[in-house]
Amino acid sequence: MTTAIPFSSSSSARLSSTLSPVQAQNPVSLRLYKVLSANFDDDASREALDTLAELYAPPVALAKGKEVKHEADVDADVEEEGDVNATKPTGLVGPAGVTEVAAGDAAARARKNLRRDVESKLAESSKQFLAAFGEVDKQLDTLQEHLGLMRVRCDEAQSQLYETNEACKSLLDRAGSLREERQGVAMRQSIISAFLARFTLSSSEKDAIASRDVPIGTTFFAAMDKAARIQEDCRVLLTASLTLPTPVHTSSEDDEDDSDRATKAGRDILAATAGKLEQAYDKIFRWCCFEFRQMGRDASLDVSPTMREAVKRLGERPELLMEALTYLSQTRQATLLSSFMDALTRGGPGGLPRPIELHAHDPLRYVGDMLAWVHQAIAAEREFLESLFGVRDARRMVGAVRAFGASEEEGWIAEMMDGAVRGLCGPLRVRVQQTVRSQESSITSYKIANLVQFYLVTMQRTVGREALLSKTLEELTELAYSIYYGAIENQGRSLLRVSLDLDDTGVSPPLLIVDHAQVLREMMLVYESSLLGDEKEEELQAGFRDILDKMVDPAIEMTLTQADEKKRQRPGWDKAVFVLNTLAYMQSVLEPFAFTAEKQGVVQGLVDAKVLQLIEEHYQDVLKDAGLAEVAAACDARRSNEPLSHVAAAEPAALQSALRRFSEWLSGPEVVQSRRLGLLTVQSVAARVHEAALERVAETYSRVCEEVKRPENKYEAGATVLGSERPFGQVRLLWQIFGLQERL
Repeated sequence: MTTAIPFSSSSSARLSSTLSPVQAQNPVSLRLYKVLSANFDDDASREALDTLAELYAPPVALAKGKEVKHEADVDADVEEEGDVNATKPTGLVGPAGVTEVAAGDAAARARKNLRRDVESKLAESSKQFLAAFGEVDKQLDTLQEHLGLMRVRCDEAQSQLYETNEACKSLLDRAGSLREERQGVAMRQSIISAFLARFTLSSSEKDAIASRDVPIGTTFFAAMDKAARIQEDCRVLLTASLTLPTPVHTSSEDDEDDSDRATKAGRDILAATAGKLEQAYDKIFRWCCFEFRQMGRDASLDVSPTMREAVKRLGERPELLMEALTYLSQTRQATLLSSFMDALTRGGPGGLPRPIELHAHDPLRYVGDMLAWVHQAIAAEREFLESLFGVRDARRMVGAVRAFGASEEEGWIAEMMDGAVRGLCGPLRVRVQQTVRSQESSITSYKIANLVQFYLVTMQRTVGREALLSKTLEELTELAYSIYYGAIENQGRSLLRVSLDLDDTGVSPPLLIVDHAQVLREMMLVYESSLLGDEKEEELQAGFRDILDKMVDPAIEMTLTQADEKKRQRPGWDKAVFVLNTLAYMQSVLEPFAFTAEKQGVVQGLVDAKVLQLIEEHYQDVLKDAGLAEVAAACDARRSNEPLSHVAAAEPAALQSALRRFSEWLSGPEVVQSRRLGLLTVQSVAARVHEAALERVAETYSRVCEEVKRPENKYEAGATVLGSERPFGQVRLLWQIFGLQERL
């Protein structure tokens, strides 16, 4: 057996290139070069060499330096190959302690015995495989025997099973039918259980509704909700003609019986749940009545969620809710009345705040404190009732009018508030009436009336116009204003009966008029402070028109009549200036207030008339002081055919004297300022009157000059007479002296 030595093409190429032609034909040389050029670096060669090394590995030497002896079996077939291989490296490394002689012997023995050793190894391996397969064959025979026995037993079992099936076939059919019936019964049972759970109340739910031991709460409300839901579902089922789950029948008579039975069951369920619901509402009613009695007596008005839910559910039975709310209204009415009387007589806890009755000497504060307490109590009551009925009006602004008919809850709240504060009307009416009737000052009466009217508007927006408290405040407002109007009418009549002091030569407004005007000013300030700001101009004037008529008209009438009377008794007294000063003062009092525009117009008309009258009087006085009065009168009084120079007052000498006096007057201070007009309190009026009088004087002088210059009046050297004194007959110069602009 020979081992193939791998020889690559590249090695052959190198060998052929290195050998000479003679050597290339020598087999030994070729063999030798082939062995020497062989490459044993590939995996297959290394694996083959490792196998040979394991096969021919020498035994471990017993002592160092001893040679190993081997049997020398010579094989003729391998000897030649061994000779060739002996010249190439084997790549085998001997173990420690083996000499090179032993390694050479092992290689020689391998070259000689390689084929025999390999064949012996193959024979030994084949014997081992045959022994193992013999054991396997025996086991397979045993397994085949067992399988035969099992087949026999299975056949016997199958025959017995067939016989058993044949014997139990009827029993299995019966069991299948029973199983189907059991499934149907279980299905019907589940359906009936679900139906009963949906359409009947459990024992705990029935106890929650009917038992007094179970308080009103979430369990009770849940049971009520379920009862109401059962009723609604029953009505739906009855309307849709649905039936209870029953076995299927084909007979029409059975169908009719099922329909009647289902209808009867639905009616029974409706009747049972209706009874339970009535018990629930009755329980809520009794519980609410008890809680309302307790809640009304307590100082705190906190509403629990349970109470709010109970009232909401009781709203489905309005008659029961109204009866329960009657107890609450009565209790709250008694509680508020008691608290109001305590606030009047005892005050707050520990004496603070102090009792309201202690301020009875101050009528405005007394009435204001009572009304403020009532308003605060109403606000607290409103908040309590809104919490009780679960009403929250987030869109309503403070002070806005409430819409009491917006919902059913708002109607209940309005009625409850009216009943709660009804008891306060009696004590409040008596005390306000006593306070209003005992007032002597008109301004105090007006402040009280205005205060009561303010709270009237507030209460009407809070509790409504139909509430007893609103009607009571309306009566008190009418009473307060009637007493106030009576007071100012009496004040006006007493003002007309007062006479001016005859010894007083002054022309300023009398003290009585000043006091009267100050009272009017305070009233106007009170009225202005009570305005909301959104009134129209007509509403503003109408709200204070009657007061102005009753306060201003008597003052004006007193000024005019008493001035005439004093002028009659004291002719030297300046009536016109006095009247103008008094009217101007009244005008100054009215001027700051826009709602007095109408009355300001009336007073201004009187002022304008008196100014015209004063202009006429002042003109006559100036004309007289200037010396032109007689000449002007002569010009007006002479006959048409009589010359002016023949009139005694206009003779040339008298005319010369009048012109001289006029010239002297022009040089005096009266031209610039009148001593009489200096007594006017309004200087603009004084300047207006003086200018108008000077204009008329200039016109009179112009007319005199024209008459003197006419030939028919027969003045000798009339121009000379006029030019002898200022303003020398020049009318334009006179206008300049007066500081006025000449009229064209």
